Order: sequence, then C-alpha cells, then structure tokens
Amino acid sequence: MLPVHPFAAPPAAGEIRQVATGVHWLRMPLPFALNHINLWLLEDDAGWVIVDTGFALDTVKDCWQQILDQLTTTERGGRISRIVVTHFHPDHLGLAAWLQQRTGAPVSMSAGEYLTAHAVWHEIGGHGNQPMLRQFRAHGLDDERCAALERRSGTYNRGVPTLPSSYQRLFADSQLTIGGRCWQVRIGHGHSPEHVSLYCSALDVLISGDMLLPKISTNISVFAVTPHADSLADYLKSIDGYLALPADTLVLPSHGLPFRGIADRVRALHAHHEERLQVLAAHCTTPRNAADLLATLFPRDLDTHQTMFAMGEAIAHLNRLEHSGLLQRIDDGSGVIRFIQPGRDRVVDA
Repeated sequence: MLPVHPFAAPPAAGEIRQVATGVHWLRMPLPFALNHINLWLLEDDAGWVIVDTGFALDTVKDCWQQILDQLTTTERGGRISRIVVTHFHPDHLGLAAWLQQRTGAPVSMSAGEYLTAHAVWHEIGGHGNQPMLRQFRAHGLDDERCAALERRSGTYNRGVPTLPSSYQRLFADSQLTIGGRCWQVRIGHGHSPEHVSLYCSALDVLISGDMLLPKISTNISVFAVTPHADSLADYLKSIDGYLALPADTLVLPSHGLPFRGIADRVRALHAHHEERLQVLAAHCTTPRNAADLLATLFPRDLDTHQTMFAMGEAIAHLNRLEHSGLLQRIDDGSGVIRFIQPGRDRVVDA
C-alpha cells in the first residue's frame, strides 16, 4: 500500500505549519536535485526546540530569520531552548552553529554524528574527499568521473561552514522532555553512524529524519573508513524497529510529505532493496566492479553529486551480497575490487 499523506502540499519557505499538537513543519531549499529539506519546531515550556537546521545558504538564513521573527510574536516568545540535529549531513547540521550563536541554545546530537562531522570537516581519520576517491578508484570508477568528484572538494565545508564546538550527547532510548511530553531518542544505522529519530507516544508522531522517507529510499553507502561495512543490513535492521510503533503513527520525514502507513513503508523498502540485490547478483556471472554496475542500479544519467551517492550505494549492496554469501570478492592485487557469483570463473576479460 502507498503511504497516506494527511497534508497535500508543503509549507512555503519561511512559513510555519502545525501538523500535530505542539509540532510545526518548516521547509527549506537545497542546492541539489533533491531540492528541499523538512525541518521541525516543537513547542517547549521554555520556548521552542528546533529539529535540524538546513544547508548553509543565504536563502536558508533568510528563511530562518523570518521564522525567528515570527516566533517572537507568539505567546511563548521567540526563545530557542534546544537545537536537535539528527545526523551530520550538511542539510541537517549546516546552520546548527550559526543558530546556536544567534540563539544561545545548546546543540544536541549523538556522539557518532558529532564526531563524524568533525572528522569529515577536517578530513582526518580516513574521512574526506581523498579517501573517498581512493575507494571509488579501487571499485573501478574512471579517471574522468573521479576528477569531477575531486573538483567538488570542500562541498561539505561549504554546506557546514562552522561546526558546534560543544554539544549535549543523545543516547539511544533516552528521553527528551519537550513541552511536557516525552520524546524517545531512537538511534538508527546505515545512512549515517548514529542517526537520531524522535518518537512521542503521546502524540503518535515519529520525526524520522532520513531513516524513513515516503517515496524514495534514503542513501545507504559504504564509506572509505569502513570499507567492509554491511551498511544495508544495518539500515534494514534499524527500520525494522519502527514496526513496533502504532500503525497510525504520523511520520515526519526530512524529505517528501508527512505520512501514515509505517509498516507498509518498511516492507516496501525491504522489497526494493531485495529486488536490487537480486538484479546485482544476476549480473555478476563474470567479475564486475561497483562502477560497472552503476547503470544497473541507477538506469539514468547521474550528475557528479549523484554519482558520489550511487557509488557508495553500489558498494553497500555488493558488500551485503558478499556478507550473505551470494557473491565473492576478488581483490587480486590488480588495483580494482570485483565481485562474482561463487563457483564462477574468476578470469577477467582483457
């Protein structure tokens, strides 16, 4: 079944729309093919809680200024009591430090997301553009597309020009009391190291971040720092945890429209990834690398930004097939990692 969308259209940039008691929806622009992000405002006894902050663009700062000005005219005033960041990606973390400086509110994140943000920003510990390019070359990506990716160096830092220098750590299954209601912190894996979602049982509302989207599948990548990770298995296990939530839970995703139908969406995502795994495995009767299989997973033209995500996702699916025994990895010293069905001839055509 398709998700049920109780709201037919999103709010305009700079508009605040209530979607549940004490829960408000914002939408901000992004400079990518995926051109928007949903952010959330929660009414708090001491003011307001912001959930995610948007990409560091002047247009997004202007939207935030409109929002902050509007909040000052409300009964509870314009004080921001907390800024929650679901994960380290720039559309979520981008303006956290800027908002923290403007409002004085503390930033709350999981440790994995906070520390990964700093590692990516400073390109240390196996994070950053150069380790990614080495990984992609090892999985067969050609020089032209690698050069295009190299020209994008610094994209993360442009999206997140300043990082918070301190934070309040969020733990799995801990509780945040916001506006007299308890919000459970749920930690998910696969899309990012320790992605935070928030669930309020009193409202039957889940702020899912990127873990659960209504139409598209969130990107599941393997990163250079963890080259053998089974990120897809981690992700599917994480979203299975949402099956315990009530069927009529209102899901507030970072992209797309709010929806109901959480169990059907989880099952659809499992089916989608299973179909992709079967297609990839069927193509590996001869040794194939991740770059060979991009067109199989994504049968459309990909821009440079999309190629980065597509390579990470192709590697994630190949690693899943290797972990499940349906493919074997060939790392023969040639400089390119390939995968093949067990028992097949490993000879690579010249």
